[in-house]
Amino acid sequence: MFSITILQLGGQGPLLSLIAGIVVIVLLLVLLDLPPFIALVVAGLVVGISAPQIAFAEVPAEFATAFGENMAGIGIPILMAAVIGKSMIESGAADRIVRGFSAVVGEDRTEISLFGSSFVIAIPVFFDNVFYLLAPLARAARTRTGGNYTLFIVAVGAAGAVTHAFVPPTPGPLLAAGAVGANLGSTIVIGVLIGLPTAVVAGLGYGYFINSRLDIPLRDAMGTTVDELEAKVDTSTSALPGLFESLLPILLAVLLVAANTGVETALGAESAAAGITGFFGDPNFSLTIAALVAAFTFYRMSDFAGETFSNELTDALQSGGNIAAITAAGGAFGAMLAAAGAGEYIAAGLENVGFGLLVTAWVIAAGVRVVQGSATVAIVTTAGIVAPFTGQLTVNAAYLVMVIGAGATFCSWYNDSGFWIVKEIGGLTQAETLKTWTVATILIGVVGLLVTLAVSTILPLA
Repeated sequence: MFSITILQLGGQGPLLSLIAGIVVIVLLLVLLDLPPFIALVVAGLVVGISAPQIAFAEVPAEFATAFGENMAGIGIPILMAAVIGKSMIESGAADRIVRGFSAVVGEDRTEISLFGSSFVIAIPVFFDNVFYLLAPLARAARTRTGGNYTLFIVAVGAAGAVTHAFVPPTPGPLLAAGAVGANLGSTIVIGVLIGLPTAVVAGLGYGYFINSRLDIPLRDAMGTTVDELEAKVDTSTSALPGLFESLLPILLAVLLVAANTGVETALGAESAAAGITGFFGDPNFSLTIAALVAAFTFYRMSDFAGETFSNELTDALQSGGNIAAITAAGGAFGAMLAAAGAGEYIAAGLENVGFGLLVTAWVIAAGVRVVQGSATVAIVTTAGIVAPFTGQLTVNAAYLVMVIGAGATFCSWYNDSGFWIVKEIGGLTQAETLKTWTVATILIGVVGLLVTLAVSTILPLA
């Protein structure tokens, strides 16, 4: 009955579903301040009820399926990330890494190390996994410096988001390059050329700006209290784990995933080698190994008995479970908007907006991204729309990949699971996440477009 009513409104069902979802999510999260998980579930159901594409009786099951699919992708990694975070912080490993960074770049330039680490690591590794690994370092750096947590979070988040969207072999730009016929080598080089200034502006530039205006305090997060963090500051370096042991969980996770990415890129996903690296490089496995290594260091550096140590890890898993549930619900909310046809509706409306191909591709990607949340869906949708027109380009096709990636990163908010990862793992409020992460992704989208237009004019490389 609901679907029939909407169909009678002139084919505007997807738009109405989008409006309904936005109104409900703002009402429940902002005005009523309900727990995010409950608000996201209710908003997702409302989108489904108002969508003509989804049968009324199937709405709850459709949402549950989307929730399950999202949980399948992030459940184990987030739970293991909680163990890694707690173990690295309470063993002193995170503080030991920060001290190592400070010894190289200076005590007052820790953000440079965090920024550079995130920019490089996110080339072969998914952004969410990068944030899982580096967030404990940002928290430890905040404890050591006594401030600048806003800067650290923005630097880590923006740098990782840029290379994740611009530089193959991460899946998004790799997929876009294939769709528009861009040379992979050229796309990697141009991705770094466009991505670095974009990340500097959105990560460090905006990070310094917002850090001077917004002081985000440390809060209990990922099973670790602020008191436990502060207790490590006065510990002598000799009483902390060695630098290599401290870095080992991060190195293992990155190397395992990067090895699989490299093999699949060079030899193909169906190759015999990929059949092996695919197992070890899967985030479910690689983060589990990293968690075991981090937990061993935690156990070695603590004086906990077996049961007490187990309870400590259980606390981390309980915190991670809440984060996983919220993140999966955010992804499911976006999936319901996609099922309602909101992304396709916006893309169709923007397909012939009259701009040049690069700007048009950006507008479509940004529009799809904002309405349904998934950067991957935005990339797939946009690449499919613009691929037939690549013959019109007077510049290298890799620049088209850049604007698609920039648009697909634009404005992460409530319907993006990445928003909830940053909020929950970083220990931020909704308002703080909007002022830091959301604004940073807006800047990535806009600056990425402008830099691409400027560089493609100077170096068309056609």
